[in-house]
Amino acid sequence: MPDLARRVGLGLAARGDVKDAAEWARRAEDLGLDSVWVHDSYFERDPITYLTAMGQVTRHIGLGAGALNPYTRHPVVLAMTMSALDDLAPRRCTLALGSGLPLRLSQMAIPYDDTVGRVSEAIDQIRQLWRGEPLRLNDKVPPLQPMFQPPHRIPIYIAAYRTPFLDLCGQKADGYLGRPAESLPAYQKMRARVLETAAARGRAAGDIDFRGYLLCLIDDSRREAVNRAKREPFVIYMISVLSDISMKRAGFDPQLRTQVASAWRAEDYHKAGALIPDELLDAFILCGTVPEVARRAAAYHDEAGMDVPLLQPVLQEESQVNAVLDAAVLYGTARTGAVMPAGAPVPRPAAAEGKVGALTRRARGAWEVVRPFSFTASLLPVAVGGAIALGQGRMHWSLFLAALFGGLGLHVGTNVINEIYDVRHGIDSITSPRMSMAILKGRISERDAFVVAWSGFLLALLLGLYLTLNRGWPILLLGLIGFIGGYFYTAPPFQYKYRALGLPLVFTLMGPLMVIGSYFAVTGGFDPSLIVVSIPVGLLVTAILHGNEWRDVAEDTRHGFTTLSAQVGREAAHWIYVMLVLGAYVAVGLAVMVGAIPKLALLTLLSLPLMAWILRDAERGAEGHLRAIAMIDLMTARLHGAFGALLLVGLVAGSALR
Repeated sequence: MPDLARRVGLGLAARGDVKDAAEWARRAEDLGLDSVWVHDSYFERDPITYLTAMGQVTRHIGLGAGALNPYTRHPVVLAMTMSALDDLAPRRCTLALGSGLPLRLSQMAIPYDDTVGRVSEAIDQIRQLWRGEPLRLNDKVPPLQPMFQPPHRIPIYIAAYRTPFLDLCGQKADGYLGRPAESLPAYQKMRARVLETAAARGRAAGDIDFRGYLLCLIDDSRREAVNRAKREPFVIYMISVLSDISMKRAGFDPQLRTQVASAWRAEDYHKAGALIPDELLDAFILCGTVPEVARRAAAYHDEAGMDVPLLQPVLQEESQVNAVLDAAVLYGTARTGAVMPAGAPVPRPAAAEGKVGALTRRARGAWEVVRPFSFTASLLPVAVGGAIALGQGRMHWSLFLAALFGGLGLHVGTNVINEIYDVRHGIDSITSPRMSMAILKGRISERDAFVVAWSGFLLALLLGLYLTLNRGWPILLLGLIGFIGGYFYTAPPFQYKYRALGLPLVFTLMGPLMVIGSYFAVTGGFDPSLIVVSIPVGLLVTAILHGNEWRDVAEDTRHGFTTLSAQVGREAAHWIYVMLVLGAYVAVGLAVMVGAIPKLALLTLLSLPLMAWILRDAERGAEGHLRAIAMIDLMTARLHGAFGALLLVGLVAGSALR
């Protein structure tokens, strides 16, 4: 166990797998953290259940319940609950009381009155019950007598930011708990107010412990972390609900918060994220690398007087929790020199890595955003058309290569435009299962992404002009259809993916159109067998896109977009996916039976084991195990690649043996 020089804790919301949260608490204890706190997350899960699970797997780490409130939990219930928790984890429990959120209480039809008086009264009542004394709440009936054993001492903190609550903390609380997304200047001022009131009541500064949740988002660089935060709906929400007092205490005009909130309510997350300047985000959220987040936590301790920072991951997932724990340990070992001193300048990644490093990072972002795993979707149809021409002795290699790379250029542009507008619409969030998060993570800016997209379209245009000089105006028509179909897949005004037209159009464009188009580019003619051979190719390409829509049906529906999967529902969408995949094999078999393609095309059956593995995961996804289909687009693309390679070998070899 590390010897931590400064106390530090872990903050969690009451969401996700309870067993995962308990394991994180055990890990935090092993690392030497002071405490783990779980706060009420309205309409999610019960925090006490999480703390109970944590208490069962740990022995020493403190357990903090906060902030709870006396509206959703009566003071008597709070006293009973914390007594039971103390029995499970003796001398390890702490309770923090807040006022509750007026909107959430109104949604539950709970009256919202004098909050300060209510919380003050609740503290007195809870402590009275913990002393084992009777409590009279109704003069018409006998007082209630606590039947539970008085607990060990359980500190009570105040968790509210208004001045009357700060005064209440100074008067009678054991500590103060800062809420998530609180600025350093604000916390500094609130601590000073608490201590001022405490001194006026004859209390020493050491009688009050100061803690606070610090929301953290950690990535490979500060820039990536900041960009992720700006695109994360939870962060945008936290900024949108900041009070005027919080904004002013941090030195910002509340009007800025109002603009962000308006975009949030309109579910325009792209606009909302763009409205948040880096300075505003940095004031309320700890974004950066592990050392940078540790240094920011140290600033809250050294400059604002926060005795125990509670580092809370914005994204409550394994990788972020682990990173936050690393930052907590680094903060805790500050006196050994592991953390830069507070006030040291934050290193800017771009300046530190130099021009070569910056170019390398941007190149990696560009490579990620084009989604190279999906390139088989465009390369295979063109290659099939070329294979048919080769088998007929009509191959023209320069024209074939122009068609191949022209189709790839269109595909690159389409992929990038698709990602840009999915991010703009808020469909892609940082928690979404995606093979590319280049824009979300800031590895490439939206402007640079447009440059990549239009570079792909420009390549397609130049090669299309070359093909037009050799094959005439039909090439221009085919290219224009491909561009319109690709660009407006998710881009306005058509956005045909969101009009339940995506699948039939993708089948047509990347099946028959590309196979027939590439054959025409190479030979200048047409062959009826092209329609037959293009069907299995188109079905598997469509399966890639349909798998994507099926997986994302909840997000698409939440944002008001209509896809085929959203229309037919998850169960029917699963069977459509199965039929598309199986249909490709059936189509090859029928084509061989009627003599449209060589018998060696049955080599595609060698990919059946891969197909069976994918369909097994699809079945698990249909049963509710959504993680099984998190990468279904990648898995289907791999099947498409294997199927396509075997089909090409069969077409070429079969033609050679005729």
